[in-house]
Amino acid sequence: QVQLVESGGGLVQPGGSLRLSCAAPGFSLDYYAIGWFRQAPGKEREGVSCISSRDGTTYYADSVKGQFTISRDNAKHTAYLQMNSLKPEDTAVYYCATKFTIATMSPRVCVTYGMDYWGKGTLVTVSS
Repeated sequence: QVQLVESGGGLVQPGGSLRLSCAAPGFSLDYYAIGWFRQAPGKEREGVSCISSRDGTTYYADSVKGQFTISRDNAKHTAYLQMNSLKPEDTAVYYCATKFTIATMSPRVCVTYGMDYWGKGTLVTVSS
């Protein structure tokens, strides 16, 4: 069982930035792809960005391309989501999730139903 702990959410003004972290204390993520997903009130959970386990490939939803950056530090058992130029429509609970795979990242891999483990989420609110 993998425990994932998200942090870094909060209230930010439009145009601001936040960096989310996803930690898996004591667990090696070397062979796990990591993804960030979000769920806004009244909407389905959607994939935001994912990063592969081995080759560093990434996927971004069209809505966040050029705005968000995903990264990982396997030595620290942690992944990050840098979010810039935040908009009110980015308001959501953000979840990290992992999938045991060495596949190159693609939209087919970065899907909610394909992930093995989930964190409990961190709330991001973008409002003035």
